[in-house]
Amino acid sequence: MTLSSRLRYLATVDGRIARASYLAYGAVLMALKYLIDVVLVQVALGRWWLPTAYVSSLGTLTALLRGAPGWLLPVMGLITLPFIWFGVTLSVRRALDAGRSPWLALLFFVPMVNYALIALLLVLPTRDVRASEHAPARLPARSLPALRAMLPGLALGALMIAWSVYVVESYGVALFFATPFTIGAVTAYLLNRDALVTQRETQKVVLLTHGVLAGMLILIGREGALCIAMAIPLATILGAMGAVLGRQIAAGTRRGGGLQAAGMGMIALPLAAFLEPHTGGAPVLHEVRSSVVIAASPMTVWSQVIAFPPIPEPDTWFFRLGIAYPKYARIEGSGVGAVRYCVFSTGPFVEPITVWEPGRRLAFDVTSSPVPLRELTPYANVAPPHLTGFLLSRRGEFRLIAQPDGTTRLEGSTWYTVAMGPEAYWQLFGDYLIHAIHGRVLQHVRTSAEALERPQG
Repeated sequence: MTLSSRLRYLATVDGRIARASYLAYGAVLMALKYLIDVVLVQVALGRWWLPTAYVSSLGTLTALLRGAPGWLLPVMGLITLPFIWFGVTLSVRRALDAGRSPWLALLFFVPMVNYALIALLLVLPTRDVRASEHAPARLPARSLPALRAMLPGLALGALMIAWSVYVVESYGVALFFATPFTIGAVTAYLLNRDALVTQRETQKVVLLTHGVLAGMLILIGREGALCIAMAIPLATILGAMGAVLGRQIAAGTRRGGGLQAAGMGMIALPLAAFLEPHTGGAPVLHEVRSSVVIAASPMTVWSQVIAFPPIPEPDTWFFRLGIAYPKYARIEGSGVGAVRYCVFSTGPFVEPITVWEPGRRLAFDVTSSPVPLRELTPYANVAPPHLTGFLLSRRGEFRLIAQPDGTTRLEGSTWYTVAMGPEAYWQLFGDYLIHAIHGRVLQHVRTSAEALERPQG
């Protein structure tokens, strides 16, 4: 069997897989994933990534990854996606081979329970179960069956949001990763269980389900359009993956069952949110660093770094839509212990000075910060919980480096934490937006400092 044929074999749920093959493929995939992670962590941090990391608490993991460069978590997260897909598809086929519901495979998303699932599937013997007699037709999705298929997915999404946000108080992997996948799988299964519709029509119905759910959240005032827009790319990809799985399950299993057969997803999701580990100890600090070269002396630049005049209103589209942006900075006192206030469109950052080296370095902690955005919503006051405490700026620093040609290289760093999962995904937005904020401040400092040193007259 060639490599491409093996990958196709892993990527589908066509046919069954016996215990020995399930063990062999699983062992190879686990070893390959571990090897990739070892190489990535060695390159990024010069540390060994031990197998025990996969069963460690989240606090232990954050300690292992502390000081990691910004690219590490997104790359590790991206590489994890196909391995999760292979794990789910292999578990579906092993469950079918054992005469069990293929929806057992959704327990793959439940922390720690997934290891028990693998052990169970390695023990269960093969059972002869008569294959389904499924209608081979590929039909366009009609409105009434599509609506019936969408309703359980919509209910599942609404219940998971209520459970995760307001009961468990967690914006985690179960909400942003497992939920859109399961919505896609359940919707696609119910749409195709009596007669197959085309893959394209299935994907349309799943996409519509996610769109209606997003619209419902905006209409009832629980979310704004900006936060939903940031979640849509991940939800769309995972929903599409779930749709493929749900349709394949419907094509290869016994007819009927409906919500009773798909109910495993509705059990697995709240369990995953409840068991999902929360950060213990200090969270991972992500550093975003930006720089600019300024045609002015370090002391002139310094005067604009500690406090700068109002910046013109932005024309960048995401700032105009509600992402918080810096407006001006002022300082009370001088030296270590002084307090700098960097005022954003949503309020001030309170920044007690920790390092004061005029013309060289300014460092500060962040003891208070405003919300990161104003929600784009038809309602006056929409404040979902994730706007407070889930993305926090912890400290910052400016470094002024005199250049041989008389210019100054100004570097700015912000260290921030994310308390939303998957962290690698939200870090991409955090890094990008903080770089944009840095650019706005650094360019303004350059303009102001160069104007001060420009010959008059």
